[in-house]
Amino acid sequence: MSSDSSGGEPAIPDTETEPVIPESETWTSDECARAWGVKTPTWLGYVSRGLAPAPLPGVDDRGRHRWDAEQVRSFPRAGVGRSRASTGPRAQGLLGEMADAAEQIDQLRARQRDLLVAGKAEGLEIRAMARALKISPQTAYGWLDR
Repeated sequence: MSSDSSGGEPAIPDTETEPVIPESETWTSDECARAWGVKTPTWLGYVSRGLAPAPLPGVDDRGRHRWDAEQVRSFPRAGVGRSRASTGPRAQGLLGEMADAAEQIDQLRARQRDLLVAGKAEGLEIRAMARALKISPQTAYGWLDR
């Protein structure tokens, strides 16, 4: 960078040896995706659905859209710890029902395993037991190996 030792005017960058840095930092879609920890197609999907900031107007000299880096960093993101939907009583009730259903499924799955072990002890064929339990033979073998 050229410097004025007299302390008068600010230094002017020497564009032959130093890159000219724009006043605000801009990123490509690849850089935005990397900053958000996602793949580029995912980033572009977020942009198309309004879940990420829109690109700046126009394109760069290589025909790429650019984003304001600070806007990308500060854009509010839905994700861990953030709800996309209301967390009112109705939503909480549905979540409770989902947890109950999952518990019932776990109990039924344990019952399936018990029946499978009993069937094996009786000498039943794996394929017949898997069909009756509506599981794959591979799942039956996996459960029996435990």
